[in-house]
Amino acid sequence: MSNATPLPLYAISLGSNRRHVRFGDPRQVLMAALAALESDDIEAVDASPIIASAPLGPSRRRYANAVALVASPLSPPEMLERLQAIEAAFGRRTGQRWSARTLDLDILLWSGGAWSDAALNIPHPALTTRDFVLGPLRAIAPDWRHPLNSHTVRQMAARLVRAKPVDRAASPH
Repeated sequence: MSNATPLPLYAISLGSNRRHVRFGDPRQVLMAALAALESDDIEAVDASPIIASAPLGPSRRRYANAVALVASPLSPPEMLERLQAIEAAFGRRTGQRWSARTLDLDILLWSGGAWSDAALNIPHPALTTRDFVLGPLRAIAPDWRHPLNSHTVRQMAARLVRAKPVDRAASPH
């Protein structure tokens, strides 16, 4: 019997809305990025289906989005550094927020709970407001609990798509 402690898990979002000269369309970029995540110290555990979503901000191109679960002994800052190196290898340029990009990788959740420093916040601050992230995450980790609000991914996704009550104050009657 082994008493080995399981490796920490990370939920990583993947997004692309630009073709890559070598990998092709955004869907193929995500497939290549999933392969690039795997290394000596990052083990792929599961990946969601790839979905198409509308862009945020000024970009007009639709995104391909997915979420991967990976196991790794890397600390959150080390994982962030690794993800940024992969983005750079895929030609990501820093600059305009929400512009078209070949590859965007974000840490959504970490099995170690919450993390916060000058460069990184886990859970991802926009996690609860983004259906294009919660939908894929729900497909592979529906019962993962948000470390700050204790809601499951399934609950957060349901709250996001639930019909909102009509604002009676805005009614002309």
